Amino acid sequence: MMTVSFNWQLLTFVKSGKMASEDITKLAESLAKTKMDGGQLSFKGQSLKLNTAEDAEEVIKQIEDFNGLEALRLEGNTVGVEAAKVIAKALEKKSELKRCHWSDMFTGRLRSEIPPALISLGDALIAAGAQLVELDLSDNAFGPDGVRGFEALLKSPACYTLQELKLNNCGMGIGGGKILAAALKECHRKSVAQGKRLALKIFVAGRNRLENDGAIALAEAFGIIGTLEEVHMPQNGINHPGITALAQAFAINPLLKVINLNDNTFTEKGAVAMAETLKALRQIEVINFGDCLVRSKGAVAIADAVKEGLHKLKELNLSFCEIKRDAALTVAEAIEDKTELEKLDLNGNCLGEEVCEQLHDMLEGFNMASVLGSLSDDEGDEEEEDEEEEEEDEQQQLKERGVEEQESLTSKKIFESQASTPVPSPPVDVATFLAFPSPEKLLRLGPKCSVLIAQQTDTSDVEKVVATLLRISSVFKDEGSVKTAVHEMTDPTVLLTPVHLLATCSCRPSTSCKTQETCPSFLIGLSSAENSEPHSGKGSQSPYRHLLSFFFFL
Repeated sequence: MMTVSFNWQLLTFVKSGKMASEDITKLAESLAKTKMDGGQLSFKGQSLKLNTAEDAEEVIKQIEDFNGLEALRLEGNTVGVEAAKVIAKALEKKSELKRCHWSDMFTGRLRSEIPPALISLGDALIAAGAQLVELDLSDNAFGPDGVRGFEALLKSPACYTLQELKLNNCGMGIGGGKILAAALKECHRKSVAQGKRLALKIFVAGRNRLENDGAIALAEAFGIIGTLEEVHMPQNGINHPGITALAQAFAINPLLKVINLNDNTFTEKGAVAMAETLKALRQIEVINFGDCLVRSKGAVAIADAVKEGLHKLKELNLSFCEIKRDAALTVAEAIEDKTELEKLDLNGNCLGEEVCEQLHDMLEGFNMASVLGSLSDDEGDEEEEDEEEEEEDEQQQLKERGVEEQESLTSKKIFESQASTPVPSPPVDVATFLAFPSPEKLLRLGPKCSVLIAQQTDTSDVEKVVATLLRISSVFKDEGSVKTAVHEMTDPTVLLTPVHLLATCSCRPSTSCKTQETCPSFLIGLSSAENSEPHSGKGSQSPYRHLLSFFFFL
């Protein structure tokens, strides 16, 4: 890494008389901090005020002179509309640019200035033929209109290769969330058509006031993309309908490692939905549901999911969730065999001194005392309030039933299933099973489950078939009845047409692919699930291997 001095350029300004002496001194100090490391050019944290084309001349010069520019850092400066236009002009020739670190670069700007500035920069990247890997626009308070500023960029070939999208603290709101979701879906659709399927891995959008509608819109996009590894959406005012929609989308992103939904409002309903999804996610390393009001019943459901699997789990945060004594102990019991666990956070719940000591003793017995975080903010034992809370929960459930019909429509929209409007304590049907798969629900479908699943799956749409097969396969157990049922439902002859299309894909030798947009995610999903699936013994065959073997040897 080297620091570059630009005294010779300052001399030009002195001769022209265009800058005051104090401006020259300030610019000299700022530009002396400019760093060039490998393919990265950084102006990070220099507090440059780039209002006009003249203000941006030095920045433009460095961009133009930088051969092989792969990353541009503009964080911690302020860029106006005119300056953005001339910087964009310089970027039009930078086809190798892959990473745009453009957070906090509109400090002090009117919101009306930000969209045109972003449009100029985005158009330049498109014109350059750049193939972005990372786009970070965090900490720019551009609101819903600001999303319009980079909407065209997201839909363009420049983002077909995007792996990391970071939009933390941008004030997008519900409207911005919907615009963003639509742009991501369009990017996916176009990328698939070009044989360059969008494979987004990291999505960050905390503190954006997305609320339920914004979260539901993004959940639909996540369900289509299917390649996410990290999702960070804390502090968005999302309640259980939005949480449930996200849970359903996460279920068909089998590579998920990190879920951070801190400071939203799950309640028991959202927590149970998320717990069901966690059972199907084998790669999870970090669960941050702190300050999410999962309450005791939700915590127990999450503990059950942790106990059943999640052997790669490193961090579990259920702090400030109104969890009480028995539920907290259940959570602690669930981590007994989690050898990778580094932190368990149960601070700020309602445990009491005695239970806090029990937690320490229990984890010490597991030789895991070091993973337990501080309990200094414990709210104390509130057992006497249990009855009152149960009554409040019952009243809340009655109110929630009034929005069940809307939630059913949400599930249908995300998964395009044939679910009917739920009623209290509904019998298990195909739509219910597919929304939250479990071995018990599978068996309750009865002996004609394979016929029912075929009837409610659009076999002309390969992506729907792939999603259905993966959800069915996720409940596999090497036990007689469950194993038989799963193999019957994933038998290629049940969903014959799309599977035969897959069998003719170019992924196999000497064939012509008819489903280029589906095969990569199908095979990645199956292979990942197969590799992470614990096998019970010699001769056992998981449904993932069952499908993979059919695909390659038909």
